[in-house]
Amino acid sequence: MILADLHTHTKYSHGGNSPAQMYAAAQAKGLELIGFTEHSPRPLGFNYTNEYRDKLTRHLPDYASEVLALKAANAGGPCRVLFGMEMDWLEGQLDFTRASCTAYDFDYLLGSVHFIGQWGFDDGSEPWKNMSQEECEVQYTRYFEIWERMLASGLFNIAAHPDLVKIFSVEQFHVWLAKPESQALVRQGLAALRQAGMSMEISSAGLRKACREIYPAPPIMVMAAEMDLPISFASDAHVTDDVGYGFARLASYARAFGFTEYTVFDRGQRTVCPI
Repeated sequence: MILADLHTHTKYSHGGNSPAQMYAAAQAKGLELIGFTEHSPRPLGFNYTNEYRDKLTRHLPDYASEVLALKAANAGGPCRVLFGMEMDWLEGQLDFTRASCTAYDFDYLLGSVHFIGQWGFDDGSEPWKNMSQEECEVQYTRYFEIWERMLASGLFNIAAHPDLVKIFSVEQFHVWLAKPESQALVRQGLAALRQAGMSMEISSAGLRKACREIYPAPPIMVMAAEMDLPISFASDAHVTDDVGYGFARLASYARAFGFTEYTVFDRGQRTVCPI
């Protein structure tokens, strides 16, 4: 049974609810732990069509104070709070990322890739519709090369939605992933994840997205199981209804590949829980 949701967002980025409302949803779902992982600020040049950068930057202190107040008020349970952030790995922005990682005394950090160069590849489906299989494959390869560099940085605890790049082109992605050279590239990233002492996120968010598939895909789950990697679970919730979304399905999915436990990070300490 999964009792910890380690990836959630709030109204301070592009979510719909306050930290207090997200916490109440977690409590109502019977979770024992909710991790707040609001998006990190981004420098100019790494832009989305519906940009929330200014709002997020302006309200980051509000996010921190509200989450920390919830954490203090519920330290004894039954649903505890962890204070984290989802850090965007942006090529050429290591100093900016390091500063973001130490801006607050976080309990843990998610590392994620949303940008290939300065292109936010999950910003909409239109660019993907016009790509050939070969053009898609170039982007998948670039994504996993960037992903490996992110993991090797040693800055993060959990690798969020490992194959997010499939979001708008899942069929093409699976064609690419079936190739030995693609699997070798993904495996290199997973080796970097293990070397960094991180866990791999298994996320139900993909079930709500265009790909209609859990992150990560089964071939990556096979590799992770063969390498005996730690895993964590998440909904990537942006509204209260998403908290703990699909967790029974995630548990079955993980067990099908031989996983029997999941990892929670709290101030650098790893706790293992049964699924």
